[in-house]
Amino acid sequence: MPLRIEDYALIGDCQAAALVGKDGSIDWLCLPRFDSPACFAALLGTPEHGRWKIAPAQEVRSVRRRYRPGTLILETEFETDTGAVTLIDFMPPRSNAPDVVRIVAGVRGEVPMQMELIVRFDYGWVVPWVRRLPDERNGMRATAGPDTIYFRTPVSLRGENLHTVADFVVKQGQRIPFKLVWSPTNEPEPAERVSEVMLRSTENFWKQWSNRCTYKGEWREEVLRSLITLKALTYAPTGGIVAAATTSLPEEIGGVRNWDYRYCWVRDATFTLYALLTGGYTDEAEAWREWLINAVAGTPDELQIMYGVGGERRLTELELDWLPGYENSSPVRVGNAAYKQRQLDIYGEVADTLHLARRLGLEGNEDAWYIERAMMRFLENEWSKPDEGIWEVRGPRRHFTHSKVMAWVAFDRAVKAVEQFGLEGDSRRWAAARDEIHEQVCREGFNPKVNAFTQHYGSEDPDASLLMLPLVGFLPADDPRMIGTVDLITRRLMRGGFIDRYETQHHVDGLPGGEGTFLLCTFWLADNLALQGRSREAREVFQRLLDLRNDVGLLSEQWDPVNRRLVGNFPQAFSHVGLINTAANLSREPGGPAEDRQG
Repeated sequence: MPLRIEDYALIGDCQAAALVGKDGSIDWLCLPRFDSPACFAALLGTPEHGRWKIAPAQEVRSVRRRYRPGTLILETEFETDTGAVTLIDFMPPRSNAPDVVRIVAGVRGEVPMQMELIVRFDYGWVVPWVRRLPDERNGMRATAGPDTIYFRTPVSLRGENLHTVADFVVKQGQRIPFKLVWSPTNEPEPAERVSEVMLRSTENFWKQWSNRCTYKGEWREEVLRSLITLKALTYAPTGGIVAAATTSLPEEIGGVRNWDYRYCWVRDATFTLYALLTGGYTDEAEAWREWLINAVAGTPDELQIMYGVGGERRLTELELDWLPGYENSSPVRVGNAAYKQRQLDIYGEVADTLHLARRLGLEGNEDAWYIERAMMRFLENEWSKPDEGIWEVRGPRRHFTHSKVMAWVAFDRAVKAVEQFGLEGDSRRWAAARDEIHEQVCREGFNPKVNAFTQHYGSEDPDASLLMLPLVGFLPADDPRMIGTVDLITRRLMRGGFIDRYETQHHVDGLPGGEGTFLLCTFWLADNLALQGRSREAREVFQRLLDLRNDVGLLSEQWDPVNRRLVGNFPQAFSHVGLINTAANLSREPGGPAEDRQG
């Protein structure tokens, strides 16, 4: 059985990522891209579905781990009766092929160690042909179809039951490297690189990047770790940022709400841009904006809610029936059928992102305004129609209040583009549409019976997405209607101090079972409380969220308040984006994203 989600840490090279457990096992690795089929998939099954474990052969008395400061280099120290060793895990900045490097360093005494490498391509389905490299006793090659992995180490290797294993002893001061590199089968083996040189170059890469961080606020360490995580989830060739490194980690243990999050969501765009700029990472912000423009290029009616890291549009969803799922949470899915959904809010997100880029002086893009004007022409005829809403519910279309508000955002930002930046467009017509939407939302989306804005027109149900209304400038946070909305959400959606997205027990989303509390929505609650002048309460909520991070500072999508554990895909970019933005909102200096986004 895999470890608890919070017992994993992330390593990556800004194109692919792996999860390393406290037990020294890499249980998840997709190569050569985030969304490629996994060669280690034990996270969603058993060791026989692929893993790479290096750990003491004797009882472990304690485990301590950390990232080297300002880096994504993971150090796990194992303490045993005979000594201590540190396992150093990292993925070097990519040259022409993805590498995973592990160095076992003797700290004290001497420790017997075991290594087990189980390569299983295509999410644990394909057992490769493994053979030794020519003239090398301690190198091997695993091949199946298009995928080949080369593995090298000075330790003697042997095969046992389709596993590659090794036994060795590490003494104080010794450093023993293990290197894995992926290559297309039809290409030559990538040039070998020296492990210690790779370690130094990786540390230099991350430290130089971290030293660029301009955030100097109260939570610098927490914000920087979240920024590093966000950078690690960025696909460097395009600038796209995946929502998470994993697929099918359940939102409820044993449940069916298991989705593939290794894609880029348009709804994340503006929050992500703010988070990057909060840290001073203009280059990454521009790359994210460019990815967005390239991905959404085309006719407005074809705008999707998500795309692949390269901008791919077809994300066909499949179920992998040979994998039992994380703690038997099935089905395991790859691809995401929600890419076909109609969600009106994404037009507002795109317009808001492009507006923010203009306001903050990012280098102009001549295609951006052309795309935005085309979206306005489309939205003029479409905003009044029902959709599936921000949460990708697999139920009937409705007039979701949040979707209407984001349509308002689209028109509002288009008007401001003309008025503030002198761009050419029919601002008078757009202003009329903006005002019509605002009036309709205030009339149909607000329910006097519950004194709050509700999930969709005619509903009495709360929805945490409505915490967005003040954050996008639709209404002031201290408007009595928003005070009532925050009150309804906290009364009916708060569990254990954290916020649910909506009441899943009513099955309004067309899905069985439930899910954990949604961390991003809880960050939004803290933002609203801060904007209402309830600073002490906002900081208490924020501290509760910080306390959920695992020992190396990572968050998943959700939190199970009953079993007190992280759930959902991991690490979750949106949770870390929320942490960065809320830290900025709660800083002593004014002008955080919650206030600035209204400009």
